[in-house]
Amino acid sequence: MVEELLTAAAVTGAAGVAYLAAAARVVRQYERGVVFRLGRLQDEARRPGFTVIVPFVDRLHKVNLQIVTMPVPAQEGITRDNVTVRVDAVVYFKVVNAPAALVNVEDYRFAVSQMAQTSLRSIIGKSDLDDLLSNREKLNQGLELMIDSPAVGWGVQIDRVEIKDVSLPDTMKRSMARQAEADRERRARVINADAELQASRKLAEAAQQMADTPSALQLRLLQTIVAVAAEKNSTLVLPFPVELLRFLERAAQNPVRQERALEEPGPPADRRGNGGGEGATEEERDRDEGAARAPDFGRLAPDTGRRAAPGPSTHPDPAAGPGHMTRERPRTDA
Repeated sequence: MVEELLTAAAVTGAAGVAYLAAAARVVRQYERGVVFRLGRLQDEARRPGFTVIVPFVDRLHKVNLQIVTMPVPAQEGITRDNVTVRVDAVVYFKVVNAPAALVNVEDYRFAVSQMAQTSLRSIIGKSDLDDLLSNREKLNQGLELMIDSPAVGWGVQIDRVEIKDVSLPDTMKRSMARQAEADRERRARVINADAELQASRKLAEAAQQMADTPSALQLRLLQTIVAVAAEKNSTLVLPFPVELLRFLERAAQNPVRQERALEEPGPPADRRGNGGGEGATEEERDRDEGAARAPDFGRLAPDTGRRAAPGPSTHPDPAAGPGHMTRERPRTDA
């Protein structure tokens, strides 16, 4: 009798241990347990820790609540300004409602991946190339909203979406490189011109200051001599005043002007006594110059073998008295 009781207790204990082993489950901290009893969803998900289900009646599905990093394959598309690009991205999401993630969608990971690819193609077609390259933050927000809208019903929350890389054709890369180089050269020229303008203003101010204070120019000359002597000791610098150079230049120009004045015939003296000076009018100067340049036909004769007739001559007439001159007519050869 005692043996039968012991045997029954041992069998009952073994059955209890087997039942407990079949019913016991452990849910980790980052998981939630969803129980289906005879195919029907239980209202409440099992919390982390030790939990028990009915063997052969309940089925426990564990759902990971950690953030999932899913890369989006590179998608090729044409931007709004007709440029072919390849764009790839990455999606960060997590499950916030474990029963909805199991009931409302067959495979929430695959669904999020396909939605991300479709949304990425749509973003490429709606954006310009400049937006893809420089305004990615705005595109990331738009892409996140497009993926998150249907994912809310799946019990999934999109944490963030990032565009990783934008691949351009080689011809477009070369064109952009030339454009950037031209822009940098333009900015360099503008900066150089601005620097020249500022330097010219400062030099003009310095020149005005030195003109007001002549001793400043001498001090500047001495500073230049010191700088040259410090760099090249074998160079001998002799200060030479600029005023002396100007004096020598004027002295060299005066003989040339005098020679030109002697070579050019001057106008005869004016009959009125002004001598073609400053008091004479312009018409009188022109008349005097024409008279001076006119040839004397009484002294010149054509080359005909005959001697030119002398002009009329005068000699004193003693019969007429002093101060009277007698004029002779010219004789001609028959």
